[in-house]
Parts: sequence; structure tokens; C-alpha cells
Amino acid sequence: MVLRHNGRKPIILLGLGIFVVGSLLCVSAPVYSCLLVGRFLQGIGIAAPAILSFLIIADAYAMKKQQFLFAILNGSMNMAAAASPVIGSYIAFYFQWRGNFALLLILGLLVLGVSVFFVPKYKFPEHKETISLRGYVPLFKSKPLMLLMTNIILMIIPYWIFVGMSPLLYMKNLGVSLRHFGYYQGVFALVFGLGSIFFGLMMHRYTQKKILHVSGLLYIFSFITLMIVTFWGNHNPFLITLAFLPFVISQIMPSTQLYPLCLNFMPQAKAKVSAMIQGGRLIFTALSLQIASCFYEGSFHNIGIIICAVIFMAIVTHFFVLRNRELMNFSHESI
Repeated sequence: MVLRHNGRKPIILLGLGIFVVGSLLCVSAPVYSCLLVGRFLQGIGIAAPAILSFLIIADAYAMKKQQFLFAILNGSMNMAAAASPVIGSYIAFYFQWRGNFALLLILGLLVLGVSVFFVPKYKFPEHKETISLRGYVPLFKSKPLMLLMTNIILMIIPYWIFVGMSPLLYMKNLGVSLRHFGYYQGVFALVFGLGSIFFGLMMHRYTQKKILHVSGLLYIFSFITLMIVTFWGNHNPFLITLAFLPFVISQIMPSTQLYPLCLNFMPQAKAKVSAMIQGGRLIFTALSLQIASCFYEGSFHNIGIIICAVIFMAIVTHFFVLRNRELMNFSHESI
């Protein structure tokens, strides 16, 4: 009953509390196994705000407004992420590995405090979600929804493959120093963040279908640039970074358009849809990173081939989404 009357807030606070405990373990870890337990708790804890923060917006606003707010939220998050690799690399350089975990602990406590005072209490939407695995069955039976979720997951994976493998590639094999590595990664988040904010302010001028068509063309362009660098410039960190930027830009428009569409397509299961997207992203990213690490041979070549393969699948599913009448009609009616 407490959860029913207070909405999603108690779950967010519980998750942040677990994250703080995990961060404490990481900071004070005397052995590697303790560090692993702390990281495990951090992962479990951050899942709640990662999934539910977007749902609070989806519960409170119409889809057109959601798209605008998601663009601003994504932009703000990625502006912060742009600074994180730079700050993190300097913290690691001067304070070793415990320094970044100490910062995560401070940030976790700060967010927990802000959430206590500023996340509103409200009743759940009238659509009641079944708390069982059976509640996921309708999602799997909906072909348009599965297509849309697949496209969103495929759209996200290449970035995280790159982020996961780039420390090894840039610093160990391409000679980039720890001090400068943060700039190479930070530029992607900075471009995505600024682009999201700009697009959020401009998106009302264009139809959603036109926006998705343009993003599809940008996907194709990014696929071409990455293929070129994969086979002819895979030992140059500047060229690799430059070639990956078009893909980062191509993500901006569909990420703010399709995610709200996915959450609202089956409104009685918003939380499950969000959980499946986040869970699917993490599972398939982990599998992709494992494949990339197995075939890694000291250059961008094999990493680029894997990333290009995922982008190609994202392009195919993107155009299937555009051709799906049920999704496009629902999008038009909702806006």
C-alpha cells in the first residue's frame, strides 16, 4: 500500500541506497572480491533510478512533451558524461583507483538527498502492472513493440562497445596518455549532449517521420565512415574518433523520438518496457564486448567490424520501424 500511494519514489530511494552501500564497499575494499561485491551492488542499485526516472516523465506528460523533455534530459546527462572521462582520468592519475569510487559515493549521497526532497510522491497511473513474469508475455507477443525495442537496443550497443574497448585500444596500443584519454571519450558525450539540447529546441519544426528519415540517412553515412576507417585508418586515434562522431550524431534524433513512442505504445506496461530495454542493452552489450575482446588484436580493425555489423542491423530495423504502419499511425495519433 505504501508503494501504491507514494508511486515510484520509494523504489528509486531504495535503489540509490543500495548504490551508496555498494560505493562504500568499493572505496574501502581491502581485497578484489570485496570490490566485485561493491560493483555488483552499484549495478543493482542504479537500475531503479535508471529505469524509473524516465517513467516519471512518461507518466506526467503527453508524448510530444515527453520527446522534448527526453531530449533536454539526454542532453544534460551527456553534457555531464562529457566531463566525466576528463575528470575521471585526472582523478585516477592523482588519486589512484579509489578516487573515482569516492566521487561516486559523494554523487550517490547527493542524488539520494535530492531525490528525498524533490522527487514527488504520487499514485501510480490507473493502468496496473502485473508483478510477475507473465506480465512480459504481451510484450513478446507484440511484433511492432519488439521491433521498436530491438531497434532501440541495437542503436545503443555500438557506443558502449566503443566505450568499453577504447581504454585498452587508445592507451595501450595507440599511445594515448591517461591525461588525454578523457578528451577522446568526452567529445562524444559533449557532441551528443549539445546536439540533444539543440534538437529538443528545434524538433517542433519538423514531422516525426521526416526526422526519422534523416536519422536513417545519418546512420548510413556513419556506417560508411566507420567502414573506411576500419579498413584504412585503424591505427590513428584522431581518425577513429572523427569517424565515430557521425554515429553519435545519428543517435540524437531517434533516441528522443523512439523511446517515448516505445514507452507509450503499451501504457499498461511502461515499467516492463523500460526494464526490457535497459536489460536488453546491458545483456547484449556485455555479449558484444566479450566477442570484441576475444577478437581484439591491438587495432581498431576487429572492433570496427563488430561495431559496423551492429550498426548495419540497427539501420535495417530502423527502416522496418519506418515502414511499420501500426507504429507510425500510433506515433501520429499520439502527437
